[in-house]
Amino acid sequence: MTIGVPKEVKDHEARVGLLPSGVKTLTEAGHQVLAQASAGVGSSLPDEEYRQAGAKIVATAQELWSQSDLVVKVKEPQPAEYPFLRPGLTLFTYLHLAPLPELTDALLAARVNSVAYETIRESDNSLPLLTPMSEVAGRMAVQVGAQYLEAPNGGRGILLGGVPGVAPANVVILGGGIVGHNAAKMAVGLGAHVTIIDKNLNRLRELDDIYSSQIVTLASNVYTITESLRHADLVVGAVLIPGASAPKLVRRDMIPLMKKGSVIVDVAIDQGGCVETAHATTHTDPIYFVDGVLHYCVSNMPAAVPHTSTFALNNATFPYLLDLANRGLKAAVEHSEALREGVNTYNGYVVYPAVAESQGKTWKDLSAVI
Repeated sequence: MTIGVPKEVKDHEARVGLLPSGVKTLTEAGHQVLAQASAGVGSSLPDEEYRQAGAKIVATAQELWSQSDLVVKVKEPQPAEYPFLRPGLTLFTYLHLAPLPELTDALLAARVNSVAYETIRESDNSLPLLTPMSEVAGRMAVQVGAQYLEAPNGGRGILLGGVPGVAPANVVILGGGIVGHNAAKMAVGLGAHVTIIDKNLNRLRELDDIYSSQIVTLASNVYTITESLRHADLVVGAVLIPGASAPKLVRRDMIPLMKKGSVIVDVAIDQGGCVETAHATTHTDPIYFVDGVLHYCVSNMPAAVPHTSTFALNNATFPYLLDLANRGLKAAVEHSEALREGVNTYNGYVVYPAVAESQGKTWKDLSAVI
């Protein structure tokens, strides 16, 4: 099989879908790897490392996509890449299709077989390819929030951990999953007053056992969220329904109740955001204000730390990529239920129910069309 590694084109996206170590393993298994020139440079991985590992360096995206059986990326195809989509191509990347009907339509029209990192689910219900970037984004959310709470950046002028005699910032985390846990870890470490809100009481019990008196845990409901927002300096949106649009936990009418200069970091923006006033932003233009509340909604947060993110991501994705390359898509999904869960579109059909439901489309069971 010929595996292509394109250079990412999304704003400030410097991660890369495959490490030189992965190239070495794939080529030793008999596959050919094409890497677009400078694909890994943003992650401190020069072309020479890919060449030494056995990859062929190609000059243009057109050349790479047209010659590849399987393209491995980091972010969803951008409009500039839509012309490269074609029937029979297997695409392995983060897709987050629920809020992106135009991309879904492009994949369906081109009859691309797409496997989404974020919906691959193991038998224990874990999402192994979402976990590493959720860890990065959760930790970054507090770093970013602390930065934007500073007055020169538009915030209230609050030091997250306070100082003796001055209270620390109030950090409210919506969702106690991987993102929420990692955000809490950073916020507690910086000395903030941390509240985690989740609807899963067992998860709240686990977090309470981990952090004890260092955090406050609250059951999720409209009243709890509203009252917590009134006192919050930093709000981290960390809610996930795999493959589907995030629920709008923070309603439009709650925003004016928040303090002026408080900060919202909506990590769930990849799936449409859990804040009603949230819309996706970029690293070039990351923030905007609604009723005096600063919103940071960058949809590819981990791209700001591409070296760390690329290595963390590849640690998780590579075993699945190797399986896809060695077996081919059809045999791989028959062998692995986790990979089967990852298939979002196949030969012109939506085969992941949550995506279809989010967009009002019909869906087919993969077994009926493969």
